[in-house]
Amino acid sequence: MTAEASVRAFAKLNLGLRVLYKRPDGYHELRTVFQTISLADRITLSVTRARSTKVAVHGTPDIPDNLVVRASNRILEALKIAAHITISLDKRIPMGAGLGGGSTDAAAILLALPALLRKRLPAEQLASIAAQLGSDVPFFLHGGTALGLGRGEELYPLPDLPAVRGLLVAPNVHSSTADAYRDLSAQLTSIQLQNKLVSFQREIWQSAADAGGVIRMDENDFEAVVFERHPELRQIKRRLVRAGANPAAMTGSGSSIFGIFPDRGRLDAAKQLFANERVFPISFLSRARYRSAWQRALAPYIQPDLWPPQSPSAR
Repeated sequence: MTAEASVRAFAKLNLGLRVLYKRPDGYHELRTVFQTISLADRITLSVTRARSTKVAVHGTPDIPDNLVVRASNRILEALKIAAHITISLDKRIPMGAGLGGGSTDAAAILLALPALLRKRLPAEQLASIAAQLGSDVPFFLHGGTALGLGRGEELYPLPDLPAVRGLLVAPNVHSSTADAYRDLSAQLTSIQLQNKLVSFQREIWQSAADAGGVIRMDENDFEAVVFERHPELRQIKRRLVRAGANPAAMTGSGSSIFGIFPDRGRLDAAKQLFANERVFPISFLSRARYRSAWQRALAPYIQPDLWPPQSPSAR
C-alpha cells in the first residue's frame, strides 16, 4: 500500500544572531532567535514499503549529499524498514539565502515519513537525527519563536510574536557562510563577548515583556562583515528602513534582507520600490499555526493533537 502526502516546509528568519567564540569542536557558540515565516517549499511524498530502499527526488538540481535523501535514509534506518520513496520538491525558498531552505526540507521528511509508514519514533530520537543532519534542522521540528543556543540546535520556546507582515528581499548574491565566519573570527574578543551577552539578554527579556506587538531584536553579528564583502546588501537594508521597515535586518549569514512593516500601506509601497528585485511578502507563523499546518497536511495518517505527528496505528 502506498501512502502519499503534500506538505509545506516553512522558512525561518534569525531575529538577531550573536557569534560568541569558536568551540573546541570547531563550531562557533551562537545566540539567536529563530522565527518561522509563511514562505515555504512544497513537498509531495509517496511511500511504499518494499524489500529494498530507493529514494528518488524530483524537481531539484543535482545537489551532492542532498539533505532530503539523507533524512529519508536516516528515518528508514532508525525504523529498521525498507521502502521506495518518491519526493517531488517545489523549491520556493531561495537557496543559500540564510532562510534554512535545506534544513526545513530535511525536517519535513523527519516529521512526515514515520506517520506515512505508520511507525513511531520517540521525540528525543527524532531530535538527535535532526541535529546530526544540520544545526538548523532541530528548530524546524517545532516552529514558532524559539531561542537557539550552542550551534543553534539547543532550543527553548519563546512566547509567540504577533503575526506581523513584512517583505523579504533575496538578491542574486551568494554570501559564503565560511567566509562570513572567517571574517568575523578576527573580531571576537572577551570584551565584545560580555557586551553581546548583556545586549542579547536585554532584548530577549524586553521582547517577552512587550504586549503591544513591538518586534524587538538584537544585532546580527554577520551584517558588518557580509556588508563589507557585498555593499549592495547594505543598500537594500537602508532602502527598507527608508520605506518604513522597523526592524530591518539580514537573516543568518545572508544574503536575504527582511523588513517588518507597521501597516499594509507601507508594505505595498515598499513592494513597488523593490519591483526589480526578487521579493517575497511574508508573515510570522506561531508555533500553533505551524503545527496546525502539519496536522492538516497529514490528517489522514495521524492522531490529532499529538506532536510530533503520529499515526494512531503506529507501532
